[in-house]
Amino acid sequence: MVSDISVWFTETWENFQQWFQTQIVDKFILNFIVEERWRYLWDGLWVTLEITLFAVLVGILLGFLIAIVRATHDKTGKLRFFNAICKIYLTVIRGTPVLVQLLIINFVVFQSVSINKVIVAVIAFGINSGAYVAEIFRSGIMSIDNGQFEAGRSLGFSYASTMIHIIIPQAFKNVLPALGNEFIVLLKETSVSSYIALEELTRGGDLIRSRTFDAFMPLLAVALIYLVLVMIFTAMVNALERRLRNSDH
Repeated sequence: MVSDISVWFTETWENFQQWFQTQIVDKFILNFIVEERWRYLWDGLWVTLEITLFAVLVGILLGFLIAIVRATHDKTGKLRFFNAICKIYLTVIRGTPVLVQLLIINFVVFQSVSINKVIVAVIAFGINSGAYVAEIFRSGIMSIDNGQFEAGRSLGFSYASTMIHIIIPQAFKNVLPALGNEFIVLLKETSVSSYIALEELTRGGDLIRSRTFDAFMPLLAVALIYLVLVMIFTAMVNALERRLRNSDH
C-alpha cells in the first residue's frame, strides 16, 4: 500500500515536471528568449506609455478649458456661443467609439500628411479624453457651494480670481479619483493603436504570437503588464489623495 502511494507520487511528480518543462519553460523561452522577442513587449510598453502620457496632458488641458467655458455659462449665462460649440464637441466625441475617431484622424484628417503615428494617436486619444475630463472638471466646479463664489466676490476677487484661488483647488481635490480612473481607462484604450500600424504593447504581444503561433504566453504577458501598470498608477493616485487630505488639516 505504501509502495503504491510512493510510486503514484513519483509518477505524478515526474509528469508535472515534464508538463512544466514543455508547457511553461520551453514556451517561455520560445516566446521571449529566442531572437530576443521580449523586445517587442519592451518597445511596445514605451510606446504605450508615451501615448498615454502626452494624451493625458492634451486631455487635461482641453478638458479644463471646456469645463471653464461650460461652468461659466452655467453660473453667469455668458459665453453662449463657445458653450454651444463645447456641447457639440462633447456630444460627438462621447457618442462615437474611440477607435473610429482614431481611424478618422489617421486616414482622413492626416491622409495626405506625413506625420509620426505616435502624434496621431496622442491627438486622437487626447481629444477623446478631453471630452470626459471636461465633464469631470465641470462636475467638480459645480459641486462647490455658491457661497464660496459669494465669499470670494465679497473679498474683492474678480470672477477669474475666485475661480483660480478658491473654486478650482477645491474642485480638483473632489475630482481627483475620477481623473485617476480616466487616466487608467486611457492607458487601456491605447491598445487599439495597432489599427494605425503602431507597435504598442498589445501589438508587441501579437507580433510574438504571429511568430511562435502561441497565443497564451504573449497575451498573458501583455495582460500582466497592463495589470501591473494599473496597480502602480492606482497606488500613485491614492498616495496623492492622502497627501491632499492631509494638507487640509
